[in-house]
Amino acid sequence: MLTAICGINWGDEGKGRMVDLLSSDYDVVVRYQGGNNAGHTVINERGKFILNLLPSGILREGVVNVMGNGMVIDIRHLKEEIGRLTAAGIKVSPENLKISAQAVICMPYNVMQDCLEEERLADKKYGSTKRGIAPIYGDKYLKKAIRLGELFDKKSLKERLADIVEWKNLTITGVYKAKPVTTDEMMEYLTEYGDVFLPYICDTGLYLNEAAQRGKKILFEAQLGALRDIDFGIYPYTSSSNTVAAYAPIGAGIPNRKLDLTIGIMKAYSTCVGEGPFTAEYFGEKAEKLRQAGGEYGAATGRPRRVGAFDVPASRYGIRMQGADEIALTKLDVLSEFDEIDVCTAYELDGKVITEFPFSSDLARCKPIYTTLKGWKKDISSCRKAEELPEEALAYIRFIEKATESYIRYVSVGASREAYIVLEK
Repeated sequence: MLTAICGINWGDEGKGRMVDLLSSDYDVVVRYQGGNNAGHTVINERGKFILNLLPSGILREGVVNVMGNGMVIDIRHLKEEIGRLTAAGIKVSPENLKISAQAVICMPYNVMQDCLEEERLADKKYGSTKRGIAPIYGDKYLKKAIRLGELFDKKSLKERLADIVEWKNLTITGVYKAKPVTTDEMMEYLTEYGDVFLPYICDTGLYLNEAAQRGKKILFEAQLGALRDIDFGIYPYTSSSNTVAAYAPIGAGIPNRKLDLTIGIMKAYSTCVGEGPFTAEYFGEKAEKLRQAGGEYGAATGRPRRVGAFDVPASRYGIRMQGADEIALTKLDVLSEFDEIDVCTAYELDGKVITEFPFSSDLARCKPIYTTLKGWKKDISSCRKAEELPEEALAYIRFIEKATESYIRYVSVGASREAYIVLEK
């Protein structure tokens, strides 16, 4: 059984929470793309955990976690992240964490370049997390990145690194007029933060293929959402990797395998971190009320998230891009204090009403068209069955389900692991 959990919208939908919930039924959890530019927040009986690189299954005993070849890994950040988990009593070892030898290392000069470019762009910036993600993915496709497996052969690594550093400094000094980096300091970095992971590095594609052959259940965990996908998102305000579920077997190292189930995650309202068009966005007091109610601040950066009404055209598009068989609707409880709840059911583009998500460059000209539903004004965090929900809350779920042409199976009504409802089709 191969299952992907993926974001339907702009990211921050609550994927980590659902992976943590469902991972009890799986043997292996795999991260297949992205780096430490986003975070998954998980709350369980041990506390609150923010995971930027590690798969959320790391919090489940008996689950093997894999960091796939599609990832870009900041090894210093990973070492610190594991240190925080270890201090909290979470076991992380080569037995429950395996890192692909083909995954690439996000280097300090990638982070430097990311920051320098955002500064250069000034008010035209893309809203980068400044974690070096775009530069390292660029290096990967220019065939000038360092892969984890290269850490085993330091002589060969240093020779190749010297050529890369020489090339990278042409940009750092020539374009940005910044101080160059040296091969020796980069080798020291790789040794200090990379050698600790040598026991973890392996052929994860082979491991996963053999696990699938033995009938093991594998869960793929995406970062961000469909609207941040490099090909299908709101380009250029996207991530630099493929966030869609179809990429999961590729980014995990088993392109010969096919998914059996895709579970899409979307919030009961809209949130977005970073720049770019966001049609259903709220502003002012209305935005702040929703942001405060939902605790909407980025897990990786702490930045206040942009917030707004649930967006039907964007969500229907995201569901199609992800090929979602089932939907988990998260944070429904956040809407409990509102008398009325807006849903963006269509856009107005150049005087015409459209219901399909448009090409990226047209989004900035789109205006939201709202349908307003009645709120329920009741705490639903203790509800565990559909019949326990207020009539208006259930009506809201069914409205979204019909509008997005999807099957909402899971509804989260609180942050804790057990605060969810399963709906029958």
